[in-house]
Amino acid sequence: MARRYGYTVREWERLSALDKAQQKTTRRLVFVLVAMVAAAAALLYGVYFFGIRSHDYTLRVPFDKDNVIFGIPGDISLSDTAPGFASDLCVTDRDIGGGQLSLDAYSAGLYDMTGTDILYSRDAFTKRSPASLTKIMTTLVTLKYGNLDDIVTVTDTAKDIEYGSSVCDIKTGDQLTLKQLLYGMMIASGNDAAMMIAEHVGGSVPQFVRMMNDEATALGATRTHFTNPHGLTDSEHYTCVYDLYLMFHEAQKYDIFMDIISRTNYYAEYRNAEGTAVAVTWESTNHYFTGEASLPENVIVYGGKTGTTDDAGACLALLAKDLYGNPYLAVILHANDKDQLYVQMNRLLSLIA
Repeated sequence: MARRYGYTVREWERLSALDKAQQKTTRRLVFVLVAMVAAAAALLYGVYFFGIRSHDYTLRVPFDKDNVIFGIPGDISLSDTAPGFASDLCVTDRDIGGGQLSLDAYSAGLYDMTGTDILYSRDAFTKRSPASLTKIMTTLVTLKYGNLDDIVTVTDTAKDIEYGSSVCDIKTGDQLTLKQLLYGMMIASGNDAAMMIAEHVGGSVPQFVRMMNDEATALGATRTHFTNPHGLTDSEHYTCVYDLYLMFHEAQKYDIFMDIISRTNYYAEYRNAEGTAVAVTWESTNHYFTGEASLPENVIVYGGKTGTTDDAGACLALLAKDLYGNPYLAVILHANDKDQLYVQMNRLLSLIA
């Protein structure tokens, strides 16, 4: 029998076949190992590129809103920047219009309510006692968080006010709707109604006052701090002309606020503690509505809020319109008395006539 290297032919062929199979297995293992190394390298590069380097990577092609693929769809119209916090507000940090007229009141301002124009501003950021102009914020918080259909039973909290101050003359045990109390507070400037509104909406008067201060902060009224819902004098209770503009600007968004300030009076029917029907008409304290003051020509008064204390003097926030219907807010803080208040308000309103 033929032999090769000492092996028979059959043995040699068997050994050659085993050797080829071993080589094939080795090549497969090497291929798998190379593939695994390549995959690991790719994974590490991906972590480096997307997880580390991308934070410092500068885009070669910056975002273009007009790009047909990556940009904004053609049916959407956007400006290059988002509107600012005060984009629809009157903003200034100085006095304006001092050469046009002279006022004796401590602070005053005249603001365009549909634009950003300020026609007059004097000491608009000086902290002052606002008296019952406080009730603008009381109304705003009530409209935002209260249910005007709620029935409110008057408690002794209504009596916790300064003797002789303006009231709606509600009594303990009377049952009125929150809406009736709101109209009475704003139109007759009832401090007793303000206390009941605060207790009902806030759960307590102190909690409601905290809500007032929170709302002032949210509006950007940085020179405002309240200690009560009615405006009776307190050394830590103050605001300024500009902050009152911010409050009024927000409150005017509520239709019922606009209705309240436009009323010359309000008729209410409710029941007392014995269940007997009570009917009352609360009259406005605004001299333009009562006929005690006359307007300058070409000016129409829509409404507003009055306020008077010894510390605050005579105050008025008034929404008026020119003959074209353009609305303006005029604010005066601390005129010497009510007669002078309306004389100076007419001077202020003459700027829009």
